Amino acid sequence: MKVTPLDLRQQRFRSAFRGYDKTEVVALLMEVADDYEHALRETDRLQQDVARLEALLNEHREHERNLRNTLMTAQKLSEEIHGNAELEAKRIVREAEGRADLLLQKTQARLEDIQREIDGLRLKRRDVETSVESIIASLRNALEFVREQEQRERDDKILLHRPRTAEAPAPASRVLATGTQGPARDQQPS
Repeated sequence: MKVTPLDLRQQRFRSAFRGYDKTEVVALLMEVADDYEHALRETDRLQQDVARLEALLNEHREHERNLRNTLMTAQKLSEEIHGNAELEAKRIVREAEGRADLLLQKTQARLEDIQREIDGLRLKRRDVETSVESIIASLRNALEFVREQEQRERDDKILLHRPRTAEAPAPASRVLATGTQGPARDQQPS
């Protein structure tokens, strides 16, 4: 059974002979009631403080739990990002190597094509040089032939315009031009 401060203040005792002084007992009861009331208030205040501190502690524990979860999630995410970054980097490197190999192959093929074109052009140049040299030789021969013909014609004209004797030997230029020493066919009048 719980005694309240009000119970202490309202408590009345019977009188007895040779009992305690009523005034002292009442004063003591009032003082005890005040102390008891003060202790109850202090207990209530402390209980409220404890409840408030427990709520604050629970809140801090919840924050700590959330922070741990966030930290673990961030760590897992960091590991995933790191792993994904490594995989992505490896993929990018593989793709770059593949493109580089393909580009190298294309460049090599193009280089071989160009080398073949150069070789073909060198052959054509040799053919053209040979043709030009042949044409030059032919033209030189033709020019020499034409010059020789013109020289023969001049020599023939000169012979035609000179008077000839029947017994005179053929002129030296006629011997050189025709390569024979006999009478020339030009000696007949035209």
